[in-house]
Amino acid sequence: MAISEIKLKKLTLSDLTELKNISQKTYSDAFSWGNSKENMISYLNSALSHKQLKSEINEKQSVFYFAKMDNVTVGYIKINFGSAQTDLKDDDAMELERIYVLEKFQGKKIGKKLLNFVIEIAQKKGLKYLWLGVWEKNEKAINFYKSQGFTKFNSHAFKMGNEIQTDLLMKLVLLKKPSANIS
Repeated sequence: MAISEIKLKKLTLSDLTELKNISQKTYSDAFSWGNSKENMISYLNSALSHKQLKSEINEKQSVFYFAKMDNVTVGYIKINFGSAQTDLKDDDAMELERIYVLEKFQGKKIGKKLLNFVIEIAQKKGLKYLWLGVWEKNEKAINFYKSQGFTKFNSHAFKMGNEIQTDLLMKLVLLKKPSANIS
């Protein structure tokens, strides 16, 4: 399937069960290799529970989107504005809190399309930068973000079950688009 066949769907509460399923699947696939089974189960049952995700969908300054190919959900994103941002809460910025693609659809540039969609939203809102947190051991993601122009600006602690890990905070400074009416 061509990348152009990806459709983005804004989530509502009616998508909660599907969101929980894809959230837990993609998170487990992405991080089980570096975490104990107990910590993974604890995290999935708290941070990606039905109750927690319902609360996040209801947050007015957060938005989820599914990435769909032929009506099949292949990934999702979560973006936060204003006070919904997890760390900075900067009105001139937007947080990309989650961006996940199912393993069998990785390598098809879906993540890049999702990231470009998020960048476009931030630019349309006139924001100065986009930021995110990424686990310091997730080299694949770190390299992807660096290739897209993100730079590390800080770090923060991330609780994974009973373990404290470190997430790198990375940001992309958004360039203003030149006016088309330049004479």
